[in-house]
Amino acid sequence: MNDPANPYDDIRDAIAKLCAQFPGSYWRALDREMGYPTEFVTALTQAGWLGALIPEEYGGSGLPLSAGAAILEEIHKSGGNAGACHAQMYTMGTLLRYGSDSQKQQYLPAIAEGSLRLQAFGVTEPTSGSDTGALKTTAQLDGDHYVINGQKIWTSRAEHSDLMILLARTAPLVEGMKKTQGLSVLLVDMREAIGNGLTIRPIRTMMNHATTEVFFDDLRVPVENLIGDEGKGFSYILSGMNAERILIASECIGDAKWFIDKAVHYAKERSVFGRAIGQNQGIQFPIAKAYANMRSAELMVREALTLYESGENPGAEANMAKMLAADASNEAANVAVQTHGGFGFAEEYDIERKFRETRLYQVAPISTNLILSYLAEHTLELPRSY
Repeated sequence: MNDPANPYDDIRDAIAKLCAQFPGSYWRALDREMGYPTEFVTALTQAGWLGALIPEEYGGSGLPLSAGAAILEEIHKSGGNAGACHAQMYTMGTLLRYGSDSQKQQYLPAIAEGSLRLQAFGVTEPTSGSDTGALKTTAQLDGDHYVINGQKIWTSRAEHSDLMILLARTAPLVEGMKKTQGLSVLLVDMREAIGNGLTIRPIRTMMNHATTEVFFDDLRVPVENLIGDEGKGFSYILSGMNAERILIASECIGDAKWFIDKAVHYAKERSVFGRAIGQNQGIQFPIAKAYANMRSAELMVREALTLYESGENPGAEANMAKMLAADASNEAANVAVQTHGGFGFAEEYDIERKFRETRLYQVAPISTNLILSYLAEHTLELPRSY
């Protein structure tokens, strides 16, 4: 299949060469034991790719978001999964945009060089889900420390991160307040916190995603670890969500391209009843439709990137990019399984693994239904549905 011209060809080529060192057998072995791809993340870090979006003054490459999107897309197009490390690209944005000069000088160079990992994002809670304003984790000021109590869930990579961006309530919710007021962002050094008020419990899931639930029991975090102003944390987190949506959408585009490539190759090689199955319209039409939907989603991703990098606030475009790309990858996954028949369920073909991995994006990091609600309310000006 001919891939349309994409920007950052040099970056894509370099990522493809790096990913070639980590073939399907590498990912299958990790999948069986729910292992973390330490070697892969280390290779990406040492090559500077995880610091690509960090400004040069802090030791990064200072590349735009579109370069980060190309990096993540290519990882997924190569058959890998960036879920083990992609959070660093968007969580560090909170520190970069709202952190103090001393915080940025202390942490960003170490993150860029790889001696520190900022991979954990503590926002979602068991009782609140996507209703972020209803979170119950508290951070109460006690002298020169905040004392944190509560619980987070689906905090991926917590066991493999040194730092966590944590959203907690620093002011009690009282009548007349918006639910999103009184929330603050803290930078938690988990190296010091584990065993001193922080407990991490892994959650086994249908895909190897290294996700956990995290418990805070009188965890003390220094006041100087407050990012930005107290009480403005929700807006800080919200400002990074467009970047998150766009980057995740790019991963979905990479997944869709991988599935389509696999389906096309197998349809050409597999012969039944004396002819290649790809000659049959019942096989080729679904693949062609999956390709068209992938290309449509890819164009929306590019529009969102263009708007983002021009300083716009592309909330609708970022959300549509994520939804359409997740739909495209999910469709392409189904097509790849159907094209391969029984072999689509065989571990050695990697399709069932990637099928499970890409299914996640219908649900997280925001469900398709919430995107539709956002578009209905904010773009179409329909009454709020919740």
